[in-house]
Amino acid sequence: MLDKLEMFIALAKAEHFGKAAESLGITQPTLSTGIKNLEEQLGIKLVFRGSRFGGLTPEGQSALVWARRIVSDARQLKDEMRYKKHGLAGQLRVAVIPTALTWAAKLSASFSQKHPKVRFTVLSRTSIDILSMMDNLDVDAGITYLDNEPTGRVSTEPLYRESYMLICSKNSQFANRSSVGWKELEGEKLCLLTPDNQNRRIINRHFRDAGATADAWLESNSTVVLVANVEDNNWLTVLPIELAKFLTRGKPLNLIPMSGTTISPSVGLVAPYHEPHTPILQALLSEARQISILND
Repeated sequence: MLDKLEMFIALAKAEHFGKAAESLGITQPTLSTGIKNLEEQLGIKLVFRGSRFGGLTPEGQSALVWARRIVSDARQLKDEMRYKKHGLAGQLRVAVIPTALTWAAKLSASFSQKHPKVRFTVLSRTSIDILSMMDNLDVDAGITYLDNEPTGRVSTEPLYRESYMLICSKNSQFANRSSVGWKELEGEKLCLLTPDNQNRRIINRHFRDAGATADAWLESNSTVVLVANVEDNNWLTVLPIELAKFLTRGKPLNLIPMSGTTISPSVGLVAPYHEPHTPILQALLSEARQISILND
């Protein structure tokens, strides 16, 4: 039944038989047969069918919660048995908000030094996407904001608090300032992350609190694009301090601290709640606790 539950989870995620089958590397008829067999085994209708996928039935919605739990537990069992035989080994999939990618590098590097048999996949995603991916078992953990959006029932390890820097060219009017207020940036040519990123919503709130508007001339989901436009077009952007330092290293750009009333959201590692966690996830949470600057 486990393989059919994984088919069901994939279908619920893709909301399309063909796309779900492709994601699993099977044919669409195989997927359709698997879902029908699962319905027969459970004695309920899981999916509304017509000429195309019509959504999950109410019973299907309830079954999805159980399917995710059962598949997650089965994977946890496999991880536990692999640990008993080989020690910490395998693959960790971690989704990370764009502004925390330097911290993902810190965590993976520190973890890998202690556990060299563990491989990492690190994906850049929005905070909302990260929670969805954990629910769908697409990733094992995430690095995201801890106090701005509901995270649900998860285990957390805070890593740091965000503080912000203006990035500008050396000939900018702000280049030699010791600090810049949010209100002063109103009307300037700003390039910022897209609104689906929680960082952008936090930046917008800073501007609102200062009685100003964050009017972006360019929006991107890539922080590299933002810094490139500052360098090439003499525009301005605002990013968390560690990421700003990393992206501007060796470039003719200045970093100016943002002043005034500031929000300092907490960012940390999140993982689906289990008691106990798999050995590999427990080790990752412990490593996050070790490198956190909030535990000093």
